Amino acid sequence: MSKRKIDETTTRKPRKGPEAPATEGNGTDPEAAAAPTKPKDRKVKGEPKAKQAPKEELVVFAFRLRPEERDLIHRAAGAAKASRFVRALSVAASRGDEKAVVEIVGAVKAQLAS
Repeated sequence: MSKRKIDETTTRKPRKGPEAPATEGNGTDPEAAAAPTKPKDRKVKGEPKAKQAPKEELVVFAFRLRPEERDLIHRAAGAAKASRFVRALSVAASRGDEKAVVEIVGAVKAQLAS
C-alpha cells in the first residue's frame, strides 16, 4: 500500500446508520433515525445456566464386517440407525433377552417388507 495521504473529504463514503447526520446525501430519513428500536432479549449476567443431565459414560466397541454384511445391516436398520440397531440387538442377545431379540427381528422383517 502506498503511504500517500488520501484526501478524506472526496473519497470517503457517507456514513449510514443512527450516528450519521440526517441529510439528503446519505440516504437516511431524519424521522426514521429518531424512531425507537425494540429492546433485545439478553440474559442477565447473574442468571444461572440451565442444568444439563450428566452424560452417560460410553465406550467404543468395534468389529470388522464384510461390505455385504454392512449393507445388510444398513438396509435392515433403516437410514442412520445402524449403530443403534446393532447395539440394541447385541446387548439384548448378550443378556439372553429372547423377547427383545424376537421383537427386533420382527421390526426388521416389517422394515424390509415395506
